[in-house]
Amino acid sequence: MKNQYIEKYFLVLFSLIPLSIIIGSTVSIINISILGLSFLFLMIYQRTWEWLFHPVIKLLFLLFLYLIFNSTISIDPEIGIYRNLGFFRFILLFAAFNYFFHHSKNFKFVILLWLITILVVFVDVFIEMLEYRMDIQSGKIHIVSMYRSFSFFIDEPIVGGYLNAFYLMLIGYLIYYNKKFPFLKNNYFSILLSLIFLSLIILTGERSNGIKALLGLTIFYFIYYDLLINKKRLFIFVTSFFLLISALSLNENLKYRYFWQYYVNLSDPKESQADGTIINEFKKRNIYYNLYKSGYKVFHNNPLFGVGNKNYRIEACDQKNLEHKYLCATHPHQLYFEFLAEHGLVGSIILLSLIFNLLFKNIKIIYSNKNTIQIGAFCYLICVFVPLLPSGSFFNDYNLTLFCMNLSILYASNSQTNIMNFKN
Repeated sequence: MKNQYIEKYFLVLFSLIPLSIIIGSTVSIINISILGLSFLFLMIYQRTWEWLFHPVIKLLFLLFLYLIFNSTISIDPEIGIYRNLGFFRFILLFAAFNYFFHHSKNFKFVILLWLITILVVFVDVFIEMLEYRMDIQSGKIHIVSMYRSFSFFIDEPIVGGYLNAFYLMLIGYLIYYNKKFPFLKNNYFSILLSLIFLSLIILTGERSNGIKALLGLTIFYFIYYDLLINKKRLFIFVTSFFLLISALSLNENLKYRYFWQYYVNLSDPKESQADGTIINEFKKRNIYYNLYKSGYKVFHNNPLFGVGNKNYRIEACDQKNLEHKYLCATHPHQLYFEFLAEHGLVGSIILLSLIFNLLFKNIKIIYSNKNTIQIGAFCYLICVFVPLLPSGSFFNDYNLTLFCMNLSILYASNSQTNIMNFKN
């Protein structure tokens, strides 16, 4: 009886993760911290420590130790130390996911509750889009107002990234358990739902997340269906892909968001000329080009270990550094430039080596087992590292929570990779 109450307590905390992220970073941090500390107390009570010696846990602790070291050499150590120390809660979260996937027969209901939460967000975004279209037709707003969906995030256009972090994993969940539900036979419902989710993410107007979602879904079905081998399924997938893109191309807002504004960023695309003006205008006006350039300059002036985690804003916005012509911002808005600016060449190599080791060390198991929950998490994680596309700060609480959640599912959802099966 006592164990049942303990399990229900943890399952509630796990179930609240998607909702807590929507409410805000403070609530999300509190929920994950309570979950992690509760798990630690449970391990102390049970005297279960074998998992601490698992190679993956050792890699996570190496990453944690590097972040602490990075704080000591930052230009302002106090700025990044709390965030770096906070990484410890994600190690506990990772272990807790693995433990309850391994020991609880009811964890699948947690994923089901996640699916319900995401579907509620999905419906809200869809309603918001309908209201936007009605405002255009009624003349209240013009198409150039550039639709961006906010949904429950109120004033932050990040709902596309939020859906992107969950939808592949949840589609994988539906496929994984399709044998128990007649209407999921042959996975047609799951495939249709994945295309609907993809369309909605693209329609939110978040270009980078839209491209990552498209790439992630493509990789997902290539791994699961062996599309390079199965010509019939490859034909169906390619046909569906082009029909989807063709339908979305009819949206004027998307054509502006994904083409003209991204590549030119001019107030009027017709100003573009074929005499080189377009390149000059791009360099002058494109915010991301200038952010990337600024991030590179910070790296160039701090090549070995950078300025320190979360310290880009200190360096770039310091009035003493005006001669460097940095662009004042919180971060360079691109993962690799962020790593180079804040961690330098040495630090970036350490970070990427540890993270890529975590992602790709079980690639053969992922491909051969066809565990679709695991494949969904894997596809999201590798799309985080697509070059050049804009991104939020990697070590931001919101982004790191989504990343570590998928990393945890990547290992926990398969008995061959679950760290609780480790024998020291």
